[in-house]
Amino acid sequence: MKHGSILGTGVDIVENRRIKQMLAKWGGKFKNRVFLKKEQVYCEGKAEPAMHYAARFALKEAVSKAFGTGMGKHISWLDVEVINDPETGAPTASLSGNAKKLAKKRKVDKILVSLSHTKEYSLAQALLLK
Repeated sequence: MKHGSILGTGVDIVENRRIKQMLAKWGGKFKNRVFLKKEQVYCEGKAEPAMHYAARFALKEAVSKAFGTGMGKHISWLDVEVINDPETGAPTASLSGNAKKLAKKRKVDKILVSLSHTKEYSLAQALLLK
C-alpha cells in the first residue's frame, strides 16, 4: 500500500540508567503507569530489561512528538503500545484511546518506527504517514 505524505515526525533519546533508576525506585507503580502488560512481559524477558523499557519509553515520546502534542492531555502513556511484528520482529506502534482518535482525526494510515540502543542510551523515531 502506497502512502501519500508525512504528517509528522518525532524522535526521543533516553538514558537507560534513568529508566533503571525509575524501575528500582517505583517498580510496578512506574511500569503500570507507562507500560501495558504485554510490553512489561516483553521487557522482563530480556537480559537487560531497563534498556528495553527505555526504548519503549522513547518511542511513546517520539509518537507524541510526531503528533505535535507531547504526552498529556491528548495522548497518555498507555495510549501507545510498542508491539513487534509476528513475522519480522520489527517494532511498531499500536494506538488506543485518545491517540487512536487523534490519528483518525488527522487521517494517519501508518506509523513507521525505529528503535535503537547502546549500553547508555535508547533512541526512537516515529513517522506518521497519510
